[in-house]
Amino acid sequence: MMKISLLTLLMLGVFIGAHAQEKQPWKQGILKEEFLYEKAAFPSCHSATMAETPSGLVAAFFGGTKERHPDVEIYVCRFENGTWTAPVSAADGVQAEGKRLPTWNPVLYQIPGGDLLLFYKIGPKPSAWWGMLKRSKDGGKTWSAAEKLPNGHIGPVKNKPVLLDNGQLFCPSSTEGNGWKIHFEVTPDFVKTWRKIGPLAAKDSIDAIQPSILVHGNRTLQLLARSRNRALVQSWSTDNGETWSPLEKTSLPNNNSGTDAVTMADGRHVLVYNHVLPPGNLAKGPRTPLNVSVSKDGKSWSAALILEDSPISQYSYPAVIQTKDGLLHFIYTWRRQKIKHVVVDPNELKLLPIQNGEWPKVKGYTAPKLEEYKKEED
Repeated sequence: MMKISLLTLLMLGVFIGAHAQEKQPWKQGILKEEFLYEKAAFPSCHSATMAETPSGLVAAFFGGTKERHPDVEIYVCRFENGTWTAPVSAADGVQAEGKRLPTWNPVLYQIPGGDLLLFYKIGPKPSAWWGMLKRSKDGGKTWSAAEKLPNGHIGPVKNKPVLLDNGQLFCPSSTEGNGWKIHFEVTPDFVKTWRKIGPLAAKDSIDAIQPSILVHGNRTLQLLARSRNRALVQSWSTDNGETWSPLEKTSLPNNNSGTDAVTMADGRHVLVYNHVLPPGNLAKGPRTPLNVSVSKDGKSWSAALILEDSPISQYSYPAVIQTKDGLLHFIYTWRRQKIKHVVVDPNELKLLPIQNGEWPKVKGYTAPKLEEYKKEED
């Protein structure tokens, strides 16, 4: 009998694994899937963000007993020597008088040739939080003392800022106190001075928060945002963000959960979201599956990936960036227990048009039933 070497078996296993993924519906283009950590000192986590720094990728999220608990802090992991470092607390909500408040929704932004910024919020609830900022000069290893943003400012509420070609850093933001409203906080000098644009007008009593910004060129911008109106909503600007059209529904569904989007170097736009239309007339639906769509014009979208599709809910609050090597990096909440990172080659995506807001059906894939869905926190 012919003997098969261990090396041959390993190579055969790699080939079979790659071939199986290639044939698996809605997974083409995925290069790597991993958790940032397997074990942590906190039981619950949420709202991840990611940035590429000169020294590598950095991720942040909030973790603690549960959302809104006073022990919730902002944690940071760095991709170093081929692996993620253990979560390290970078910010907490301890006040000068000793009272402790929860932290919320970190957002990382790398200033070109400058500091890594960590925006986050402190407060008992979203309608009463305020914006905070820390800076790192060493790719997230160490952080400055906390700075409070000017009164009335919270910085980017969930999704990353966008630096426009005129030098203005646009931070997409929103408030939840007196109805859901979207605005922008703009800084021309990387957080030294600020101004506000908005709140934006809305059609048909639209309630929306947590926008992302897409850049179309020729001074044209588009925002996509979460809503309580059973659909993703959008607005357009043709003057580099100084004025915006009223918010209106898109053809894509939204389950009243966070989304993110990015314009790639080739001009195409990538959206990561739960492609879920809530049942009946409800505004809120399951946070599964977690989907990725691609568009050339921000209007017509094509289905690209399903990152998660288990009926066990909470694949949510995603973020997406494109790194200098052209790869896409997705990061998101995995069942409120861990933070997951997925790397994708956008050139390998298999795209199918989304028509009438319905995710296309393909042979070999059956969407899971959602009977096990359990209502989760916001």
